[in-house]
Amino acid sequence: MSVDQFKQFAAYNKWANARLYAAALDLPELSYRLHIGVFFGGLHGTLNHLLLTDRLWLKRLTGEGDHPNRLDAILYEDRMELARARIAEDERLITVIEKYDEAALRGLHSYRTTSGMPQSHVLGDILLHLFNHQTHHRGQAHACLSILTVLGDILLHLFNHQTHHRGQAHACLSILTGGEPPSLDLLVFQRGGTAPDLEKLTSR
Repeated sequence: MSVDQFKQFAAYNKWANARLYAAALDLPELSYRLHIGVFFGGLHGTLNHLLLTDRLWLKRLTGEGDHPNRLDAILYEDRMELARARIAEDERLITVIEKYDEAALRGLHSYRTTSGMPQSHVLGDILLHLFNHQTHHRGQAHACLSILTVLGDILLHLFNHQTHHRGQAHACLSILTGGEPPSLDLLVFQRGGTAPDLEKLTSR
């Protein structure tokens, strides 16, 4: 592959990550952190892994920057900090790619793995792996977003359905007792309103 094609991949990486992170930042916190069974747990773990491995390869390519040793490490718990780090890394990758010429792409590049083993590969093959790896895990992150978006709609229906029928049960209590049943308002819960201990009530 040519230098221009790798430059396009670097630009595409920045573009795709911007779209991916915009959608991720828009998710509710619970959905964003939900473990849904993908290799790195969920969306947060997958996005951290992508940043981690990009840093790892840039360290191998340039000799500069962080070199995490665990591929499942969480670099940033806060997703806004993770997004800012992603922006910086994407710009860094573009800058690194711009320094290569066709001769450099055909040359061997030596580095050490996370376990310290020496390796040498054609630079162009390393870059092809780097961008292919990004696309692979962005695909996983994209699947996470699809699942979490649908799951959000399902959960919204679930809680709305509960509220609907609790309202009917509340009306039944009003009719049967002739009085005002206990409030079921969400605001009462948020203000710290107490609820009876059902375990004690059902153990009598």
